[in-house]
Amino acid sequence: MKYKWLSTSLAQNARRRVLFALVGLSVLTATPAGAAQTEPDANAAPDVFVQQVAENALQVLKADQRLQAGDIARINQVVDEYVLPYVDFEKTTRLAAGRYWRDASAAQQQALVREFRGTLIRTYSGAFRRVTADTSIEMLPFRGDPKADDVVVRTQVRQANAQPAGVDYRLEKTAQGWRIYDLSVEGIWLIQNYRNQFATQIQQSGFDGLIQALAARNK
Repeated sequence: MKYKWLSTSLAQNARRRVLFALVGLSVLTATPAGAAQTEPDANAAPDVFVQQVAENALQVLKADQRLQAGDIARINQVVDEYVLPYVDFEKTTRLAAGRYWRDASAAQQQALVREFRGTLIRTYSGAFRRVTADTSIEMLPFRGDPKADDVVVRTQVRQANAQPAGVDYRLEKTAQGWRIYDLSVEGIWLIQNYRNQFATQIQQSGFDGLIQALAARNK
């Protein structure tokens, strides 16, 4: 059976900046051999935590040619070793699946998390090539309550000869500290964008159909 995956609702003229900005979800705290970095403090103020994560991401992208080339094996290695401690990707997937998540079996839920992760990595690996020496991340003033359990941290990704891209991170305070679980690029939240697509696919072919569609996209 051939699966036709829905295109994203993102405007075409914003696609390049979206691809680049989503690098933040893909590599986050990767550390190449020989690089001196400060491990992000998940118990710091939320904007400080995001700044540490973002700066580490840029450092590794500028230093690691395999990441810049979109090497999927290297990307997966980095994600497995450095991303999971700082991102609640199961929550990201659960919220993207919406009401359909609670009706899925544990095995189906795990399969969806695995395939969704693979889809995001493959979809946005091309963004790695867009990182240049002058790429920078500017932290915007924090407007939330640092004592709250759920906050949004705002940033801008800047690059020569391009308009700044507004990138917001949604974080939840857990027993282990802050965890990133959603990302917005110029007002378009990743979870909401995929929730609409997931719902359409599930309505057409069921929860297993969604998993299979993602798996086909990952080949």
